[in-house]
Amino acid sequence: MGDAQTLSPDEQLRFAHEQFETARDFTLAVEEEFALLDAETLGMVNRFEELQAASRDTPLGEHVAGELIASEIEVKTGRCESFAEAAVKLAERRSQVLELADAHDVALGATGTHPWSPWQEQRIIDTPHYRLNDEILRYVVWRNNSFGLHVHVGIRGADRAVAVCNVLRGFLPELLALSASSPFLEDCFTHLHSVRSQIFTRMFPRCGIPDAFDDWADYQKFLAYLYKTGSVTEHTQLWWSVRLHLQFPTVEIRICDGQPELADARSVSALCYALTVRIARALDEGEPVAVHRPRLIEENFWRAIRHGLAGELLDLNRTEQLRVRSARHALEELIAWVLPVAEELGVASYLDVPPANAAERQIARLGEGASLREIYAEQVARTRDVALEASHG
Repeated sequence: MGDAQTLSPDEQLRFAHEQFETARDFTLAVEEEFALLDAETLGMVNRFEELQAASRDTPLGEHVAGELIASEIEVKTGRCESFAEAAVKLAERRSQVLELADAHDVALGATGTHPWSPWQEQRIIDTPHYRLNDEILRYVVWRNNSFGLHVHVGIRGADRAVAVCNVLRGFLPELLALSASSPFLEDCFTHLHSVRSQIFTRMFPRCGIPDAFDDWADYQKFLAYLYKTGSVTEHTQLWWSVRLHLQFPTVEIRICDGQPELADARSVSALCYALTVRIARALDEGEPVAVHRPRLIEENFWRAIRHGLAGELLDLNRTEQLRVRSARHALEELIAWVLPVAEELGVASYLDVPPANAAERQIARLGEGASLREIYAEQVARTRDVALEASHG
């Protein structure tokens, strides 16, 4: 927020409102989190500061950030004016960070969790932001060794951004089902498709599915209450799976697991983007869109955590009919609803329900007799090879 960082909470909220009121519609940015790995053992290693220092004075430098632990690196596309630009940047950033990692004998992991490295061996990075979160959360923050993909979409108008978030809440389980990539943790097949979501959203405060808000004034009143009671010291301590990011300002979708495959990262990001724009258009045109209760969304959220794309989701728009359909069918219906806007945005070709997502592919390899270490090594190699091929193709 630049100078706004020194403002009081009330002043920051007023500034954020002004930013939303003048924001540019439908810009976007994508953030990807990667595990830093020993190139030989593929265990997690605390080398973020070294890589960050090496990235300075390179094209990658301003797009690298720390994300809690020293065995993790976050890479950002930066603000893009179109999805076509974001798709190019996703490939470019992946190849840049992989080349940086290669030069320092580090490998990168892109699944939602690391299958075996203990959280006890990961160091919190030494920045004021993360020192504060460490002091506030202690075990909760130590335990969160997870890797996600976040999509920011610019929405003009503070009330409109709140309304978009309200509707997006109901689609978070579909986005998680599509992106699930983390069935393994602590040397264990958890039988969850997104154990990342379980350890993050079930442990952090102010996380998971938020309530709906009437408008910006309602949202601002709640956040001001948290500030004044000492519950939070900054707005990013609302770790919801979809939230308003007051600094940029954007609607930020935070539900998705990290994606080993570049094509999947593009596809997941494209759906997040097109869905957000589709909802904004529906609200603008007075098209009926549902704002579901958190307890109903939570039922689907658990189903997506447990079974991912292989499971079933409740049809929250037809609860009186007790309709349950496969997660794949739910996503096909969602893509059909989004498609007109997706075609206009040039992202329709990226929207797909794959034969198997990252979690299903890993689980299938386990069924074939591969070990967790073999499966993870395959994911790491695939992440590297595809990104570098894209950069040279």
